[in-house]
Amino acid sequence: MMQLNIVDETSPLKAVILGTAHSCGPIPSPEEAYDPKSLEHILAGTYPTEADMVKEMNAFAQVFQKYGVKVYRPEVLENCNQIFSRDIAFVIEDKLFHANILPDREREFVAIHEVLDEIDPNNIIRPPEEVHIEGGDVMPWNDYIFIGTYTGSDYPDFITARTNKEAVEYIRKMFPHKTVKSFELRKSNTDAKENALHLDCCFQPVGKDKAILHKNGFLVEEEYQWLVDYFGKDNVFEITKDEMYQMFSNVFSISPEVVVSEKNFIRLNNWLRDQGFTVEEIPYAEIAKQEGLLRCSTMPLIRA
Repeated sequence: MMQLNIVDETSPLKAVILGTAHSCGPIPSPEEAYDPKSLEHILAGTYPTEADMVKEMNAFAQVFQKYGVKVYRPEVLENCNQIFSRDIAFVIEDKLFHANILPDREREFVAIHEVLDEIDPNNIIRPPEEVHIEGGDVMPWNDYIFIGTYTGSDYPDFITARTNKEAVEYIRKMFPHKTVKSFELRKSNTDAKENALHLDCCFQPVGKDKAILHKNGFLVEEEYQWLVDYFGKDNVFEITKDEMYQMFSNVFSISPEVVVSEKNFIRLNNWLRDQGFTVEEIPYAEIAKQEGLLRCSTMPLIRA
């Protein structure tokens, strides 16, 4: 049986699910877009091709191979976008949570059966129906679990609001020994530069004590400030609205020393190197057009 273990975002990665871009289906219609950035590219005729996205994901897989990480891929479903494995499930400690996602994405979960079959069924948990939560909003960080949420009364009006207040309470009950800290995120169905789809679209820890942050992604300034104070101003790389739009905070850590980043993120990559990180640069700009990047395409199972 597989012993799941995730208590932070950066410990050395041993096993991960990497999504797949094979057979990801036709270009969605504007009505089918799940987020404003995809919509923008659908309307502009610049939506990414399957061939380009497959190439980008292969480059990611090669980096994992280089570092000896065990990589699982979902079973390929015909005409189904399975790139963002972070949405369908996530691991905290030794439990895998099956996310209550948009109903038409339910079969994506079934497609990771190769992994599910290796996990003790008692450690696979389906939250109650009223709990809406996606992995992009969940970040275990040692004694904390950081969760992005939106609790406005207009929650149902936002297709971009993915994690509700019931989810925050649910994770609190599941992990009473942890401090669950929630952050209200800015949501927009129409303007990608004013929309933090998930917490990892405006914040991510790197190394042991550093963080990438975008102030405008947070609705409550005190909550943003809490993160600045927690990591320390000198340890925070603040990204601009345009950099958030390009998904600068959605990099992925293979270890406290190694970060996988998009090759065009020059300002960030230089900063990471200045801080002593090894930066593995790969092309991922086509996948970014769907408002998801490196962290979104991965679901870590075991970190040592």
